[in-house]
Amino acid sequence: MTTTVDTAKNLEPDALLQAIADYVLTYDVTQSQEAMHTARLCFMDTLGCGMLALGYPACTKMLGPIVPDVQVLSGARVPGTSYILDPVRAAFNVGCMIRWLDYNDTWLAAEWGHPSDNLGGILALTDYLSRRAVQAGSPPLKLRVVLEAMIKAHEIQGILALENAFNRRGLDHVLLVRIATTAVAAGLLGCDRDEVINAVSNAFIDGGALRTYRHTPNTGSRKSWAAGDATSRGVWLALMAQRGEMGYPTALSAKIWGFEDALFDEPLKLPQPFGSYVMENVLFKISYPAEFHAQTSVEAALQLHPKVRNRIDEISEVVIDTQEAAVRIIDKTGPLTNPADRDHCLQYMVAIGLIFGQLTADDYEDARAADPRIDALRAKMKVNELKSFSSDYLDQDKRSIGNAVQVFFSDGTQTERVVVEYPVGHRRRRAEGIPLLQEKFEHNLATRLPAKSCRLITDLCAEQDRFEDSAVHEFVDLMVI
Repeated sequence: MTTTVDTAKNLEPDALLQAIADYVLTYDVTQSQEAMHTARLCFMDTLGCGMLALGYPACTKMLGPIVPDVQVLSGARVPGTSYILDPVRAAFNVGCMIRWLDYNDTWLAAEWGHPSDNLGGILALTDYLSRRAVQAGSPPLKLRVVLEAMIKAHEIQGILALENAFNRRGLDHVLLVRIATTAVAAGLLGCDRDEVINAVSNAFIDGGALRTYRHTPNTGSRKSWAAGDATSRGVWLALMAQRGEMGYPTALSAKIWGFEDALFDEPLKLPQPFGSYVMENVLFKISYPAEFHAQTSVEAALQLHPKVRNRIDEISEVVIDTQEAAVRIIDKTGPLTNPADRDHCLQYMVAIGLIFGQLTADDYEDARAADPRIDALRAKMKVNELKSFSSDYLDQDKRSIGNAVQVFFSDGTQTERVVVEYPVGHRRRRAEGIPLLQEKFEHNLATRLPAKSCRLITDLCAEQDRFEDSAVHEFVDLMVI
């Protein structure tokens, strides 16, 4: 055992592990005001999604301590609840809430994912550290620190997603949440460079969850708590590194046994240096709680709704042109057995838009799905990959998420083909989207918190400087019930 440890210490860490550690410990993300402002919007939107999710028993049954009646005297608070938990369990709670409805931000590239899932670990840990600091007579952590950690977590997850398709190996994108949370959590804990490398190496050694819970025939609710699991694991690994637990310098590159040989079949790519690119270009889900590859298809369906709502029974075919990624992820035929199955079905989401002229979280529940018109319309849909949509999806200067919808009727008539390339939450539509995002935030808060608390929170979030200078634990206390 001693020989193994000594040998590991003498190895040069993998270049990617070093790049992540150096970025976390030395890069100043505040030099991008756009990233800092976008991070504040992301913070608001993400917590608002968590508040909305607390109205769903399937989510709330997952929350609280791991076993009943466990009390933590000096723990982290879980927004929208009265729970006080250790930071690892609190990270799971917050991460579970904010991902439950699939309504927070998204990043699309060779790999997909939701970088704001890292806020579960970031907020739980900074809240805990802020309270501990005050108890020790030191200054509290400020929300500026949270925004900086969010930008770095977004960047690590998003840059690693640009050209590394974990999904093509059957691995779920939440492994990137675990890696990003581990790295920034280690930084927040004051770990040195070697300790950050140790922590991140263990995050890679954990491997990756299988994507089968996101796809037919096994689609289920694990996809809603998988990110909470990943971000909480990241906090735990960082705490282990802080205690001096060893790392594995060639966790990626070791022959046969390393991550790249065992699970990825090739070296991981780092196509550009870490900076603030991902937060600046992140995609907000503003209009609909829909898997992001379908956002523009739903927008197109809603544009067509007034022209088809009284002719649903006359529809002979609905043609949806989309990107290759959407075909692989959300092109589903046959029975859909639960809300998690429905919110990852392109045809279901378009059908809801065409029939009802809306798409809300309630539209995935059994009561809505029982309407026979939905499955009847799904059966008439044809999904095609449009090569130009697939190409523009991967173009770093465009990053479009294009969809087109056209409806054909049995009498030979047809609607226009409605094309939407960029959703409201895209950087190219950011000015249009921000007022809507703020409305969404206010609405979501009001589903859980009293009016006075909502006003205090929204007023604080409206001012960048005031927000950044606020103590983390004092802000979280505004959201405690």
